[in-house]
Amino acid sequence: MIEYKIRKYPIMGIILVVLIAIWVKALFLMFDDSLKHSAENNSRRRVVQYPSRGIIYDREGNILVCNEAAYDLMIVPHQTFEFDTVMLCNDLGISKEDVEARILKAKKYSMYRPSVFMKQIDSKVYAQMQEHLYRYPGFYVQNRTLRKYNGGIAAHVLGDIGEVSEAQIEADPYYQSGDYVGKSGVERGYEKILRGEKGVSFYLVNVKGVVQGNYEDGKYDTVAIQGNDITLSISSELQAYGEKLMANKVGAVVAIEPSSGEVLAMVSMPTYDPQLMVGRVRGKNYDSLLKAPYKPLLNRAVSSTYPPGSTFKVAQALVALQEGVITPNQSFPCDKSKVGCHNHPTPTSVSMGIQMSCNPYFYFVFRRLVQRGIDKNLYKDAAIGLGLWKEKIETLGFNHAFNVGVPGVNKGQIPGPDYYNRLYGENRWAFSTIYSVSIGQGEVLVSPLQMANYASILANRGYYITPHLLKQINGEDYKGEMAEKVVTPFDRKYFDICVEGMDWVVNKPGGTGHNAYIPGITVCGKTGTAQNPHGKDNSVFMAFAPKEDPKIAIAVYVENAGFGGTWAAPIARLMMEKYIKGEISDPNLEQRILTTSILPNATR
Repeated sequence: MIEYKIRKYPIMGIILVVLIAIWVKALFLMFDDSLKHSAENNSRRRVVQYPSRGIIYDREGNILVCNEAAYDLMIVPHQTFEFDTVMLCNDLGISKEDVEARILKAKKYSMYRPSVFMKQIDSKVYAQMQEHLYRYPGFYVQNRTLRKYNGGIAAHVLGDIGEVSEAQIEADPYYQSGDYVGKSGVERGYEKILRGEKGVSFYLVNVKGVVQGNYEDGKYDTVAIQGNDITLSISSELQAYGEKLMANKVGAVVAIEPSSGEVLAMVSMPTYDPQLMVGRVRGKNYDSLLKAPYKPLLNRAVSSTYPPGSTFKVAQALVALQEGVITPNQSFPCDKSKVGCHNHPTPTSVSMGIQMSCNPYFYFVFRRLVQRGIDKNLYKDAAIGLGLWKEKIETLGFNHAFNVGVPGVNKGQIPGPDYYNRLYGENRWAFSTIYSVSIGQGEVLVSPLQMANYASILANRGYYITPHLLKQINGEDYKGEMAEKVVTPFDRKYFDICVEGMDWVVNKPGGTGHNAYIPGITVCGKTGTAQNPHGKDNSVFMAFAPKEDPKIAIAVYVENAGFGGTWAAPIARLMMEKYIKGEISDPNLEQRILTTSILPNATR
């Protein structure tokens, strides 16, 4: 009896310890939020409501980008049971091995949290699968939208959307894995305007994952807010026409309305159908385009830079006149021993120098700008002169990356004293080292966008509105920081002199841009033939029209096409005439441009 009494105390102690452990565990379970959420997730489903992205219109109200329904098939592995794998394979058009691999991937991610089994299912596939969805326990559909790009134009302007990256998720807590975001073009540039705001809905589900109703009558649900619609300044008709003219060519065309800074067309060739970058085929098509000849994914209109060639002579004339190193009736000999030139009469004025595009004339102009006699030391004098020149030339929008609304804008290059000090060493260079800059060669680089803006400055006789693509948000005119008026430090009278020369380039005998002539419209332009280290010279032309009350300013680059007056000028002429008149007066010229292929070496 005594022995029994002694034994009962250890037994009671063990029972007490067990009861205390159970009690502590119960308390732990009561206050462990992770377990609470895990239990809730077994009966409650959180479904993100993705907003429709804003619609994108052109300046005439035509829809460039809209939305169409798509669906993500989601899976919660913990809720999956035996189901007809063959039927699911047939519904989705995938193999049994693919199904098994996707389920395994989902399980590795989480047994309890939903993940995407198959993304971006189109309406046709969804309609077939919907009838059988109840047979697939643990699966449900989440509504999404896909972008639809109309007309197959303006791929570089519009851009595309794709799955968000880890870096973007870290940078912006709005995004979660599986979200989509603008990757290029205005889809990226105006992402926060277009994307809208996500909502969320909570549903009660049974053990098989079948929805039983709203969780607490939708108390915690939030509504998705649709993205803002935007109107671009692009004219889809002019854009499409420019892409036709530039077919089978490499280069870019940018057209701007001078009075507003609105970009009317932004053509980069070669291009591609933006619809290729939509849905599950995006990755495959992106890889193909990335490896394609002539880099079709590159937006040459804003990202590529080229020597401006003789189009730069107008800028040289403006700076020289403003700085007082030449007079309006300045005459220089066409001395071909200094720099090569074509045969023409000796220019007896700045306007005539522009008309004839005389290389030696602008050799002497630039020499006066650089070697001003401010310092007795030749090298120091060149550094001072070039610094003053650079300060003025940059006010024409060069060496500046405009926030036009698309990513990848290149600022180009205007070399100054620091550049040449690094290249040659301090006090080791002078005008004779850098004279190629006088005719827009050497180290000067500009983008087609900068060139079109430069044409706008000349059209406005001294100012520009920052070039931009965004015209309206939800039908209201956009008046943002991107559309500011910038006044250049040049006297109006000097613009008049230079514009007169540009008029003569197109409309007088001896002018190098006669192929830009439009009956009944006074076109002012300047040709350029820019040296190209990769092959034949690039054909360049910049212009505006009409001379009084300009409606359009334009820049055209055609790589490896030779003289600016032969190819770039007629393309600009056709674009301007199409925009101003709505029709073409020379169908033979149009046919020549449309049917000519000018493709450089395909390895570029």
